[in-house]
Amino acid sequence: GFLMQTSEMLRKICMRNLVRKYCRGLTAERKVQLQQKVVTSAVFSGKKEGYLESLSQPFLETRLKENDLNPKVLQLIRGENIKYVTPVIKYDRNGFKARERLLVLTQSSAYVVEMAKIKQKIEYSTLKGISTSNLSDGIVVIHVPEDNKQKGDVILQCEHLFEMVTKLCILANKQSLVKVVKGSLRFRVGSGKEGTMVFTVGPEPQVFKDKTGQLTVV
Repeated sequence: GFLMQTSEMLRKICMRNLVRKYCRGLTAERKVQLQQKVVTSAVFSGKKEGYLESLSQPFLETRLKENDLNPKVLQLIRGENIKYVTPVIKYDRNGFKARERLLVLTQSSAYVVEMAKIKQKIEYSTLKGISTSNLSDGIVVIHVPEDNKQKGDVILQCEHLFEMVTKLCILANKQSLVKVVKGSLRFRVGSGKEGTMVFTVGPEPQVFKDKTGQLTVV
């Protein structure tokens, strides 16, 4: 019994030392990668298609550099530390027209940017939720409060969804707000109105407004 206990203690000490040695050997960059992937796992593992394939793809620090942004935009968000920038497709809340935009994540806010204009600013402290489907599409809905500052929820399509949502979760410190939904989700259009988005499976990916006026994501 005594030998068994000693053996178990030694095994634990040995394991602890191996873990410590491994952690010490990690570069700062690798450590950040692992921390981010832990969040991605907590949010998406077993819930969204494409998660397993995303595991082997390292997250980039950012998809675009700060100097890729228009000087006017940089001027407008000066003083805020820019953490991540990625190209996105934004869908209008009413007609669902697709528009090329940039999503800029700073230390305190998310910005939807068109060339030299800031189209929408969402302070992380006001963030109400982040929704995505359980399928392999890249659609994300950022839910915002119903107030006169905000036009409505933001509907985005992003090629690097797992990366972008993870960065947003970590920066906003709101991991628990992410919902992976099946079938459909509701979003706020503004002025008290709501819209519906339907997720379905088909032979080719597409996003369109159907006959009933819903946004259909295939």
